[in-house]
Amino acid sequence: MKHLDEFRDPKLARRLVDEIRRTVSQPRVLMEVCGGQTHSLLRHGIATELNEVVELIHGPGCPVCVTPAEAIDFAQQLALEPNVVLASFGDMLRVPGTSRSLLDVRSRGGHVKIVYSPLDAVDLARHHPDQHVVVFAVGFETTAPTTALAVLQAATLGLKNFSLLVAHVRVLPAMEALMQSPGCRVEGFLAAGHVCTVTGFDEYESFVQRHKTPVAVTGFEPLDLLNGIRECVNQLEANQCEVTNRYARSVRQEGNASAQEIVSQVYEIADTPWRGLGVILKGGYRLHGEFEAFDAALRFETILRRVDDRSNMLTVDEQGSQTGCPAGVCPSDDCRSGEVLRGLIKPVECAAFGTRCTPDSPLGAPMVSAEGACAAYFKYQRTI
Repeated sequence: MKHLDEFRDPKLARRLVDEIRRTVSQPRVLMEVCGGQTHSLLRHGIATELNEVVELIHGPGCPVCVTPAEAIDFAQQLALEPNVVLASFGDMLRVPGTSRSLLDVRSRGGHVKIVYSPLDAVDLARHHPDQHVVVFAVGFETTAPTTALAVLQAATLGLKNFSLLVAHVRVLPAMEALMQSPGCRVEGFLAAGHVCTVTGFDEYESFVQRHKTPVAVTGFEPLDLLNGIRECVNQLEANQCEVTNRYARSVRQEGNASAQEIVSQVYEIADTPWRGLGVILKGGYRLHGEFEAFDAALRFETILRRVDDRSNMLTVDEQGSQTGCPAGVCPSDDCRSGEVLRGLIKPVECAAFGTRCTPDSPLGAPMVSAEGACAAYFKYQRTI
């Protein structure tokens, strides 16, 4: 195995790989839904080592990558408005909207501020009452508690110049959508351990029973991932399906009750667009009505409507381009990022990969983000 000596326990890693190989009676197809896991699988050579017996499909595990182009367009326009500051995590700046990125907008004088926590944006609004601070609230269930806490703090302080552009998404509904999509080959899932630290994994039970698909909750370390793969393979070979926790040092079945309470206080579950997947039933969050004063989409409704009209004119049709790119997925017809995000192709199957599309000159979001599958393949493995 590539980089075997770098494993914390090389002998255990080899034993797990050998056990997986002995157990598999036919090639199996598993999907991980976490970009950090994708990078670990490639960086440590696990995907290559198991390629003949277990195909690892990379799902939409990067929240930056699945943020809709239209939401990014809206964020860009807000940054160009007088007396508005768009506060964002740094990994969002290079992700393309319909035609440009937040980095492009900032270079043109847009007010884009990189923050490391939404609470930093609350402080920014408190100390600059003449500026309206909008937080680009992006991420899975792991980041929703911190943006919810920021709203509660802003409400306590009585801030009138603070709001959120909410683009939070939920992982399990995306797994549901993928299982119901045409051509789905997934037989088992490696669930995102960091998400389950917040949500727990009780709700995965009904998913497993409906789809007869095993789910193993795993972390990011190579041994965590190998244990998760072994668990899924063992269940498939035994015609079983259940949820198992292979990340017990961090994940409890019930999750983090305090974080869940904060999220449910501020947000409600809503049907939400995902880049590359379309609108997913219960796929994200929106602010509860009592916090609508902090909703940037309502506060700047006129701007949002103008951006929506322009985006509808610029995006490709619903059938996608000749390379299969759904509407709003990427600004280039050469980019197949929509298919990458749905796990239909590997990045190397895109003709633009590594030539017209590189981290320095990306065509689509999965090559831009540090957690994107295309970026992982470019950095670690270009031939799988």
